[in-house]
Amino acid sequence: MFSRRLVLAGLTAIVLSPLSASAADLPDLAGKSVVVVTENAYPPLQFVDPKTGQAIGWEYDAMNEIAKRLNFKVEYQNTSWDAMIQSVSDGQYNIGMTGITIKDERKEKVDFSDPYMRSEQFMLVRGDETRFTDAKSFKDFADGLVGAQPGTTPFYTAVYEVLDGNEQNPRIKLFETFGATVQSLKTGDVDVVLTDGTAGKGYVDSSNGELKLIGGPLGTEDFGFIFPKGSDLVAPVNAAIAALKADGTLDALNKKWFVDYKMGQ
Repeated sequence: MFSRRLVLAGLTAIVLSPLSASAADLPDLAGKSVVVVTENAYPPLQFVDPKTGQAIGWEYDAMNEIAKRLNFKVEYQNTSWDAMIQSVSDGQYNIGMTGITIKDERKEKVDFSDPYMRSEQFMLVRGDETRFTDAKSFKDFADGLVGAQPGTTPFYTAVYEVLDGNEQNPRIKLFETFGATVQSLKTGDVDVVLTDGTAGKGYVDSSNGELKLIGGPLGTEDFGFIFPKGSDLVAPVNAAIAALKADGTLDALNKKWFVDYKMGQ
């Protein structure tokens, strides 16, 4: 099997050859109910459409297609990032999705699907920011503050790749949701939000010049769905992800949400 990579605005989607499972080869889950929890604060992966009030996004489309192909019924629920991994680990939900980075320490609590997306970390700042232009100049700007959610990849990127490795650094202000960090950035309470290119581009495109991304990528991360340890859903979902990659469905979703979709329009 060979692979190629499709790069779209900081996103690297891994596209496998057609040797992966076809739809006809997928398991049939016989219409079982599956509770999927998400945050709805990570555009364009999942968020609330400001025009309609409906929850939409890349992950919703992907999960709905997976459910269709595996023949299960999805019930969506919402929770905060802080509660998500533990609540899935405790079995409150069958699947969690919110651009969750696959990390070894998280695997101690939950099982991950195979990666469905790869993304890179960037610095999101206000559109008129001129005091710094990259991670190095921000570190040297002693008054600069970073907004982050505790325990997330952006938090650790800020601590270890932008600042001094001190997780208690007073230059880091913590927020419960990613949306709150961006709002704090807009109001001037913080000066930088670390984000992957997918979410960052979504916010920049809808900001009318109020926000921008600066500097180069600060690292890469693979996203996966999470499950309670030992879940019998992991193998079927992995088979469906492979099929979506093989037949171009993920390519189509990438184009829809990272190229064609414009938030607020």
